[in-house]
Amino acid sequence: MVSATLTEPKANDTIARTNRRSLFWMVLTALILRLMVMSFLYPERTDPYRDHWRFGGEAGRIARSITQGQGFSSPLFGNTGPTAWLGPVYPYLLAGIFKLLGIYTKASAIAAITLNCLFSALTCVPIYLIARKNFGEPTAAWAGWAWAFFPYSIFFAADFIWATTLTTLLMTLVFLTALYMESSSSLWMWASFGALSGLGALSDPIVMSVAPFLGAWAWRRLYKRGKRWLGSGLAAIVAVTLVVSPWFIRNYETFHKLIPIRSCLGLEVYCGNNQDSWHWDPPGYHPSDNENEWHQYQQLGETAYISKKLHEGMAFIDSHKLLYAGQTLRRVIYLWTGFWSFSPRYLREEPADPYNMIFCTGLTILTLIGLRRAWRLDRSVAVAYIIVFFFFPMIYYFTHPEDYYRRPIDPQYLVLAAYTAASWASKRKGRFIAGPATATA
Repeated sequence: MVSATLTEPKANDTIARTNRRSLFWMVLTALILRLMVMSFLYPERTDPYRDHWRFGGEAGRIARSITQGQGFSSPLFGNTGPTAWLGPVYPYLLAGIFKLLGIYTKASAIAAITLNCLFSALTCVPIYLIARKNFGEPTAAWAGWAWAFFPYSIFFAADFIWATTLTTLLMTLVFLTALYMESSSSLWMWASFGALSGLGALSDPIVMSVAPFLGAWAWRRLYKRGKRWLGSGLAAIVAVTLVVSPWFIRNYETFHKLIPIRSCLGLEVYCGNNQDSWHWDPPGYHPSDNENEWHQYQQLGETAYISKKLHEGMAFIDSHKLLYAGQTLRRVIYLWTGFWSFSPRYLREEPADPYNMIFCTGLTILTLIGLRRAWRLDRSVAVAYIIVFFFFPMIYYFTHPEDYYRRPIDPQYLVLAAYTAASWASKRKGRFIAGPATATA
């Protein structure tokens, strides 16, 4: 008996060391793969075409303004003054790179994409921990290694100078923290959840489409367990308020109106709701690719221009209700399957879409099978994933999608898909794989 007691901690230590080594190799493999792909793709981001527009678009423009001492301003092609076009986190991060390595230089491009690759590789860690907590060690291994080789993650990390990989990492950390909060009344954990949610929102406000509902889910679970709940919930609220308030105040003092994080929602409505439906985001409606729209932006100023675009978009919706319903349904299908159209014009613009549709649809099917298995084993765990899948894409259904918009919740898709794959593999080998009820015990 004594011998068994002594050897158990040693066995646990061995398992922990093995897990740490496995995680290390996942992250390192993911990083190397992304950097290898980056070495082929980064020259496109150094192209000086349209004054280096391909180097971060609006984020690059704002970062340049910050570096040149003009503050958080001018997201397009001229010096147009203060902006709230984007949240502050990524433009300031990019501005730091510009200060160190130069504005729109080759070194800055490599550094920015390398940082994105690092964010993407580090996402292996919360993915592994989420899968292990909910579905056990085999699923965690499947999920972590699947992310290391995940095509969407590799491509957008290695090619795209934008906040996508940072937002994905923060969103995954928010989800992971929520899973632990549902059984813990630790004020520090709940405050960390609030701070991570606020930081994620300042990277991309889409994080707040999910974080409050995950917090409410965890709070309800805590309440039902009979643990201290009031102080925990308040800690999260105070933390998120402290993180986002300075940006809210800055926007109100600058524009004399409430702009919670970003100003451009009205433009998103306008760009996605018009007669031009051959593409999910048809060109010619954005001031970055339409001279008339750019001149309107300059003449009216940012807030008046966005307000005008919102009015135009809503007027179109009001007078084309049936078309809008059809477009909304197409956006739902696109976000879940990757399918938009097989028209020759569309395929000339998006030649890889047939392959993407097969991959995206296959991933969705595996995810839904995993979600069904999770629901059967522990509904409370499945609800956390349902919250993400239901609330996150909602705004894109009603405005318009982009191919990178779904990326921040790819980790949840991958965890459930890995659960499906690991379950099938264990059945073939005649072994039992832990489900939520056993994995979290």
